[in-house]
Amino acid sequence: MTEKRVVTGADGLARCPWGCTPEEYRVYHDEEWGRPVRGDDALFERISLEAFQSGLSWLTILRRRPGFRAAFAGFEIAAVAGFTERDAERLLADTGIIRNRRKIDATLANARALAGWSEGELTELVWSFAPDHAARQAPLSLADVPATTPESVALAKELKRRGIRFVGPTTAYALMQACGLVNDHLRECHARGE
Repeated sequence: MTEKRVVTGADGLARCPWGCTPEEYRVYHDEEWGRPVRGDDALFERISLEAFQSGLSWLTILRRRPGFRAAFAGFEIAAVAGFTERDAERLLADTGIIRNRRKIDATLANARALAGWSEGELTELVWSFAPDHAARQAPLSLADVPATTPESVALAKELKRRGIRFVGPTTAYALMQACGLVNDHLRECHARGE
């Protein structure tokens, strides 16, 4: 089996092998993935999208992200917390998003739970699980990137304890990668040091 190492894109830049094509992946890889995300609404969006991605391709989520943002009031926690059963039915009929009842219900329940937290509490909690960057070696290939870590297991457990649904250790680790808590850009990827 060949290890999946960096791939050189048409622009001559080395990227993680998933980050060259299609264009949505390249933009997400180069401009967003692994960059620090702070702010409760921004993290709520990422938690929600990671939950919707479960069992699907991330490309599906990226292509529907504008639809998700429109359907879920820009992922503003206070607004989504006020969604009613009528809103849930509207979401189930919305072809611009993933129409999965369990995932929609979890997103609404998560917003209601988070609405009771103080401002900045979600950001502080999530970032409290960031591992020591100096203690982690840069991955050389995708085979060096874990699916979970002790920190993601602990984060998932704490989020669940506080009433957040649809966030297991793998989803929590994907959140940590996406939001810059860990830097899993491969060692030779141009985005690693940004």
